[in-house]
Amino acid sequence: MADDRDKHHTKAYERMLERVTEAMEQAEEKAKPRLREALERARKRAVELGELTSEEAERIADYVRRDVEDAAKYLSRNQEDMAGWFRMDMQLLENWLLDRFSLIADRTRVELMELSETLERAAHWHTGEITGPGELRCESCGKVMRFEKAGHIPPCPKCSHTSFERITRETQDTEE
Repeated sequence: MADDRDKHHTKAYERMLERVTEAMEQAEEKAKPRLREALERARKRAVELGELTSEEAERIADYVRRDVEDAAKYLSRNQEDMAGWFRMDMQLLENWLLDRFSLIADRTRVELMELSETLERAAHWHTGEITGPGELRCESCGKVMRFEKAGHIPPCPKCSHTSFERITRETQDTEE
């Protein structure tokens, strides 16, 4: 039962990310929707279509927002492509997800500069949440978990801790 719910929520994350991307692509230069507006539309649409309850849609929108903002923050600091954020072989990723994160992250970069304080507090991933592709490190023991696609974050397989940080090329380089 929980496994079906997890799969349902992971698919909802991916659909919501697609809807946000479509809204950003369709906007004209003068009327670009902000990330929050696009996410709100995608959240409402998921509820209207009966894909998610209002509570589930809000939670999944928060996960999408967190991952997109984190990717944009990384891009604004590094001026690199998304490969450093994902920190994995790009062929392992689903191409559509990379395209969507890149597009949204680039358009969201300016907005995120204003949210830097909020991002610092929200830079933690927790068991039970959904994350996009990449690597998360346990904040307790340092165990690295690799996500090749969107999925639920389990407890740390080594120490059962429930709080993680994303590993990027930047964080990897500062530790070496």
